[in-house]
Amino acid sequence: MPQNKFSPDQKKIALLLMHNPKTAEELVKQLSIPYNKLMEELKGMLKLKVVERDGFPTKYRLKENIAVEVKRRQKIAEADQFKLRIKAFIEMQAIEENMLKKQLGKLEKALQEDASFTIYSIEKAPVEKNGEYYSTFIEANFSVKDFVSMVRFMFFYGPSAVEVIKPERIELTAQDLQDGLLDMADMVQKYANFIAKKLNSEELEQFYQKLFK
Repeated sequence: MPQNKFSPDQKKIALLLMHNPKTAEELVKQLSIPYNKLMEELKGMLKLKVVERDGFPTKYRLKENIAVEVKRRQKIAEADQFKLRIKAFIEMQAIEENMLKKQLGKLEKALQEDASFTIYSIEKAPVEKNGEYYSTFIEANFSVKDFVSMVRFMFFYGPSAVEVIKPERIELTAQDLQDGLLDMADMVQKYANFIAKKLNSEELEQFYQKLFK
């Protein structure tokens, strides 16, 4: 389900159409939005191929595969006790295509099996060849147990982009913040020590100049 492409009103329309098809007039009454605005949103959903028109008078229905996905995610959400919902993009690269696919499988399995996350979806992009390397990325939609788990995700999985889906605000206890910052400090120190061992003094100086530029 292309949730990232939906406007707020389109998400509401999708939820209303999940069980039964509805006319534009029925949708207007339930959503309390102007008719022209509704038709504009429906036109966008038709273009995305998530809804279809049916019968006379014209009713709009959610496509079956989309309805199934919406229900699946709702079922996950009902049992999900984590409040922080995230969408993340993780890029991967390898010199061989088979090696890249193997790494991709390991990454997906690690995310699925991590008890700190509740996975809603993991979508994999096609593998592409760029010069000597093969590359791809995954888009993961999931919830996170706490701030400490989010810190670990950032370091262990190295996402290239992260979007907070909800909530709009979040409260952290001093203990949660401290635990997360301590983990962050520990990981940064380990990375720094590893880099220091791999680079000579001149390379290390150049690295720090770029880092603090």
